[in-house]
Amino acid sequence: MMPDLGRYFLEVTLAYGASLGLLAVLALWVWLRGRAVRRALDEFENSRGKNG
Repeated sequence: MMPDLGRYFLEVTLAYGASLGLLAVLALWVWLRGRAVRRALDEFENSRGKNG
């Protein structure tokens, strides 16, 4: 159910689209960074051996 935005339809739609796009980029960046940090931590732990 979309409200009638009249002459501001394009601006509001673009603002929603930009916001959702930025949120998607941020979520992707956090996910990729988490994978990289997890990989680096695993390599560090493996290089020190099981008993530290």
